[in-house]
Amino acid sequence: MANLIATLRNAAGGTGVRWRMRWLTGLAGLIVGLTVYGAHAQPGARQSPALALDVQGKIANTNDGAHRTYHFDEAQLLALPVHTITTSTTWTPRSTFAGPRLADILKAVGARGTEIELHTYDDYTYTVPVADCERYGVIVAYSMNGQRLKLSDFGPLFLIYPRDAFPDELTGAVGDSKFVWQIKALIVK
Repeated sequence: MANLIATLRNAAGGTGVRWRMRWLTGLAGLIVGLTVYGAHAQPGARQSPALALDVQGKIANTNDGAHRTYHFDEAQLLALPVHTITTSTTWTPRSTFAGPRLADILKAVGARGTEIELHTYDDYTYTVPVADCERYGVIVAYSMNGQRLKLSDFGPLFLIYPRDAFPDELTGAVGDSKFVWQIKALIVK
């Protein structure tokens, strides 16, 4: 053991106080480095919210105390039939997206409107016609290529159209605007 300590002291550049100072300085650097790394590795202010969706507006079914909103929690969203669309988007290569059909969500809440206003975590709002549900089989995806979507990669919910199957209708600025991500709420109008 004494040989090991002597070897470490010599490798550190000496004995006594100099060796201890270098050792403590190295230890302090390691602690600071780990602290900074840990702070970046921890979920920050942009942590992905839980998988959930609020639906309001012209709906027959609610589950909140004020009888205005149907709140889907993660279990309820995952319990809806899962459908997939394999397509490319302007922002992603050809990928397989999975989630419930928008039509199934609207059916669950007893929607009776003609438009759906989508609201996102980054305060974007866009309106799509309910007719898109039947025409395109639109899904509200919570995964892409088997990986759950996070806030940093279009999640937790991403409205997906089968763009590759309808390139003339869903390509370009008008088509791109229908692909809404970071969805948190729907208002049926």
